[in-house]
Amino acid sequence: MKPEYRYEVIIYWSEEDQAFLAEVPELPGCMADGPTYAEAVSNVEVVIGEWIETARRLGRTIPEPKGRLLFA
Repeated sequence: MKPEYRYEVIIYWSEEDQAFLAEVPELPGCMADGPTYAEAVSNVEVVIGEWIETARRLGRTIPEPKGRLLFA
């Protein structure tokens, strides 16, 4: 992950999708999947970059990474 991409990523297995899902809570709608944990992480790194690139192009605010969030 690039240094500016220090967002928390939550990874879990989805029985429904039969895949690992990787969500980035600080970037609305930013998530990816993969058949393995490692592939989900790799895919979400790409999606984070695309999310940020699209936000920049549209002039939208890009949230600063906050580090570990508490969702539970």
